Amino acid sequence: MSQILVVEDESIIRLTLRRLLQRHHHEVTDVDNLDDAKAQDFSAYDLIISDLRLPGGDGTELIELAGNTPVLIMTSYASLRSAVDAMKMGAVDYIAKPFDHDEMILAVERILKESRLASNQDDNNSRLQQEVSKEYPVSGIIGSCEPMLLLFKKISKVARTDATVLIQGESGTGKELVARALHKQSRRAEAAMISVNCAAIPETLIESELFGHEKGAFTGATAQRQGLVEAADGGTLFLDEIGELPLEAQARLLRVLQEGEIRRVGSVQSQKVNVRLVAATHRNLKELASKGEFREDLYYRLNVVELHLPPLRERGNDVIELAQAMLTRACDKMEQPAMTFSADALETIRLYHWPGNVRELENAVERAVILADEGEPIAAEFLGLDTSGDRYVSQTLQENLLQSEPYSAADPQQEQGDLSLDDYFVHFVLENEASMTETDLARKLGISRKSLWERRQRLGIPRKKGNK
Repeated sequence: MSQILVVEDESIIRLTLRRLLQRHHHEVTDVDNLDDAKAQDFSAYDLIISDLRLPGGDGTELIELAGNTPVLIMTSYASLRSAVDAMKMGAVDYIAKPFDHDEMILAVERILKESRLASNQDDNNSRLQQEVSKEYPVSGIIGSCEPMLLLFKKISKVARTDATVLIQGESGTGKELVARALHKQSRRAEAAMISVNCAAIPETLIESELFGHEKGAFTGATAQRQGLVEAADGGTLFLDEIGELPLEAQARLLRVLQEGEIRRVGSVQSQKVNVRLVAATHRNLKELASKGEFREDLYYRLNVVELHLPPLRERGNDVIELAQAMLTRACDKMEQPAMTFSADALETIRLYHWPGNVRELENAVERAVILADEGEPIAAEFLGLDTSGDRYVSQTLQENLLQSEPYSAADPQQEQGDLSLDDYFVHFVLENEASMTETDLARKLGISRKSLWERRQRLGIPRKKGNK
């Protein structure tokens, strides 16, 4: 059980964080000011989580005093620049407030494991190294399906270059993990990787946060401030949810990509920066550009190399491999004996549509570990999944997939075992749409008419005229 010191002057945040950490089986000591924090024996703690601004000084003062104990800095987005400075001073990482609970726990678990690896104090060091590399990829991410193997190959090739990368994928698929893998395998690995969620910063602040500002540039700009693009100089800048970036900020970002320079808000002078940009989005930027909601020239600058992260429902047996790995991790975290899934639970995991992707799977597994009966295999009911409607891939579709003739316009001799759900969908619709209505097609496929229409759009199968 890890010992964690929390230093936070806001009582609500301090109490919330203490309860969150205790629910995940950590021992927590909390104080509300810098002086009380300095009075602690830092060697007794495995991790220190401190707010940046505290009564009596800055949380960064704890970094040097902490010695080998890692320090995680919490900060508001208005102080992100200072958080980056804290990392340069030796903080192991920073997290923005208000923080997402899952994000905080993931950061804490990663830091604790990496700290034990560095000190060589873990008896199962090789096993721990495997866990860290799986959960927080340096050379790989869990997955062995063909789309993921292709993604791994592209990552290894692209990482060695400074090419701009656009990561496309649904929410919860792990786009930031791909960005971290690109950074860790690049020649910039020793420099900083700055991650920014464009959707989480208010539109009125985003230009100042990204590009900095001069004193007096706007009301409240009482001093000159360096932006996050400049802070990432020499390293990697990861812009998540870039589709939410306002048009004005897009124009400034385009200049960074074209000219390698930035201009702070309120400044008339530009300065050079050397930044490798990785962007991610779950939205269709090309479609947004056609509507005038995203700059077309920026889209083509971003899309030098596009990496597509497939949704979990298209990754075949990867979902079972991921679930097993998450089960082992959840049992370790909760100090539970090793557990297994029942046959019906594995079948439910395999057939469920997973609209929330890997994030939803992880939550379901953790929920099951908490609720399952001790000493018994985990039953499907403890996963807490809604297996009705379109979120569940119908048994009929699965059986038809296994029994149908293979379909591929490119390769008629494709082996039946390689047929994907999308292949079967295309095959079934083209073969039957002349004799079936849309309602009949949807019923046979085990999906709704709305889902049928959406898949037609995604796979480029126009609806036959006259079909109702």
